[in-house]
Amino acid sequence: MASAAYLDDIDAEVIDPPKIEMLDVTELVGDLIEHSPKPNVIVSSNVRELLECPVCLVAMYPPIHQCSNGHTICSGCKPRVHNRCPTCRSELGNIRCLALEKVAASLEVPCKFQNFGCVGIYPYYCKLKHESQCQYRPYTCPYAGSECTVTGDIPYLVNHLKDDHKVDMHSGSTFNHRYVKSNPHEVENATWMLTVFSCFGQYFCLHFEAFQLGMAPVYIAFLRFMGDDAEAKNYTYSLEVGGINRKMTWQGIPRSIRDSHRKVRDSYDGLIIQRNMALCFSGGDRKELKLRVTGRIWKEQ
Repeated sequence: MASAAYLDDIDAEVIDPPKIEMLDVTELVGDLIEHSPKPNVIVSSNVRELLECPVCLVAMYPPIHQCSNGHTICSGCKPRVHNRCPTCRSELGNIRCLALEKVAASLEVPCKFQNFGCVGIYPYYCKLKHESQCQYRPYTCPYAGSECTVTGDIPYLVNHLKDDHKVDMHSGSTFNHRYVKSNPHEVENATWMLTVFSCFGQYFCLHFEAFQLGMAPVYIAFLRFMGDDAEAKNYTYSLEVGGINRKMTWQGIPRSIRDSHRKVRDSYDGLIIQRNMALCFSGGDRKELKLRVTGRIWKEQ
């Protein structure tokens, strides 16, 4: 399958299916419904337009409102138009379009991530819940140095990290990195480095940064897996930092990039080094941070 980016600007609320009676959709909308070879009822373009809010252009879910002339609008957009129908400008009031809600309850629709490989067909009111957990949903860019909103599959994001963020790419399951900062007493929440490793046919992101833990400045290093959490659990990694005959080690399972960089960092799921210890490892006059972090990744049998 070819790599592709998927941009979705609107976050829809996941809504559980309403407890309403299922109807025979063919009696309600006649030839607006197309039948698939399977027993599923697939939404035609005409029915999709009926279920699309005229303001936000997103599929509507209960409560669906309508004006006295029958024009519909979603509950999220109703206050935005100051209770006036965007089609005929009549007052909306509190009229529910129960017929359209029941039509929607009778439909089955494909996942919006079908271009990424999902072939499932789902009841209309279960679609959003499935899509929020779909294994084929695109990943968010794992780069933590900026609020990057790019999404896509793994091959697309690897190229994006290399071409747009100029991230260092390395092959192999072992690494040896040196981190240097001239004034370690100025510690702000800032990412210092992201490195991507390719091994075992997968990609891993190594993060190293400084941040405040309460009032104390600390450094943290951790690994994230470019894939889902279930597959991430097949791998283990270790990190080691040391100097002057002392060392600290960390071993754990890489977190999936489904978990945001901030979520992983704020859970302290990695090698955490207090500033005084980091300066001790650096040696010298303690005025410059010089840390060497080594590690390896292996696959559990």
